Amino acid sequence: MIEHAKKVRVLALDVDGVLTTGALYYGSDGFEMRGFHIHDGMGIKLLQKANIQVAIISSKQSEAVEKRIQELGILHVYLGHENKLPAYENLKEKLNLNDEEIAYMGDDLPDLPLLRRAGFSITVKNAPEIIKQRVDYVTQKKPGKGAVREVCELILEAKGELQSLLESYDL
Repeated sequence: MIEHAKKVRVLALDVDGVLTTGALYYGSDGFEMRGFHIHDGMGIKLLQKANIQVAIISSKQSEAVEKRIQELGILHVYLGHENKLPAYENLKEKLNLNDEEIAYMGDDLPDLPLLRRAGFSITVKNAPEIIKQRVDYVTQKKPGKGAVREVCELILEAKGELQSLLESYDL
């Protein structure tokens, strides 16, 4: 697992069930809300400071997700892609990467083709068993509650960059 993580140049993330708990909230007017954990956002910022790109590949389109992506400065965004493989291939081509340089974090069946392709495949603690059996790493933290931060720190630790990034916060 550490050898896979060392090669990562891009962390691509699903949204629902990874960056969020997977729960969708709708107001009486149809307005949609999702909750994002601040620790996951800091993990993404740490990766960006280490020049590791972050991408989003999601089957849903959402204003709430778009707002969070903008806040985090994520540049590679593929929303509304029910078949995620073309988005993955586009990302790979655009950034001139091979599969070994991509980590993908997903939680359910639509993510399986990407999890099978990526050099470092990750899922969350409460993912279906069929997904957990097919990945390199299963998080200890729950989705939308620090699972992404856990993976960001794991990648940075494997690359030997975590401690210096943490120290830049005057520890």
